Amino acid sequence: MKTVLITGANRGLGLGMVKYLTKQNTAKTIIATCRTVSEELKTLSAENKNLVILNLDVKNTASFGDFSTEISKVVGNQGLNLLINNAGVTTKFTKLPFVKTEQLLDNLTVNTIAPIMLTKTLLPILKQAADANSDKPMGVHRAAVINMSSILGSISQNDQGGFYPYRCSKAALNAASKSMSVDLKKDNILVASMHPGWVKTDMGGKNAPLEVETSISGMFNTIGKLNESDTGKFLNYDGTELPCVASSDAQSVRDQEHILIFERKKCLEYANERLQEHSAA
Repeated sequence: MKTVLITGANRGLGLGMVKYLTKQNTAKTIIATCRTVSEELKTLSAENKNLVILNLDVKNTASFGDFSTEISKVVGNQGLNLLINNAGVTTKFTKLPFVKTEQLLDNLTVNTIAPIMLTKTLLPILKQAADANSDKPMGVHRAAVINMSSILGSISQNDQGGFYPYRCSKAALNAASKSMSVDLKKDNILVASMHPGWVKTDMGGKNAPLEVETSISGMFNTIGKLNESDTGKFLNYDGTELPCVASSDAQSVRDQEHILIFERKKCLEYANERLQEHSAA
């Protein structure tokens, strides 16, 4: 892949992706976007001439047109090979008695609406890359969109409730990813949603079992192998396909649950601990 754009790149998984790509030196141009540039990202930019930092507030969808113009100037005629819609938010205390309207709206705006509208706006540049690399099969070396989702957005895996804003926004993102994959297949643009695992970031918390580096390397290894048969799928960072809704294949669901049971259990234990802290405060 020649050109990569990562949203929400100032910290956490986004920053981890930028670090990985600069270290691997596999992308000609890396575009990292964020609202506020962190010191780590500034340092990476100073050390890597192929790293471009652009300001983007994904809530401000009205700015996407001007942002698209900036991207066109950066990538030129080669277009954009890979768009990673990574920017996201979550809420901590979302059992039903604690849910607030503004939480729902904020999560849906950042986690669902922004990826849809940004992909729509950058579509001509993605098509440009797909056409420029017509000798390559569907995948990241042609044109691809990866929407960062979560297992908490899986309806069939939800047996603990809660997390209303985050669950709903990620379930909606998975639905959008599937629709994108259908709409963009004719343009040879691959689309998939991906669960990074429960990772030790500001959002994931210190109790998460996965290091950022493990998640990131697994995701890019998976992304690099995606082909036409994978478009529309919901994938774990290690390439395992995840269920969005209930499957008629009971054995398949049992196999997937076996893979994810430890992670979900620990994630929910952490959420319950934080909920208890909030209740006692």
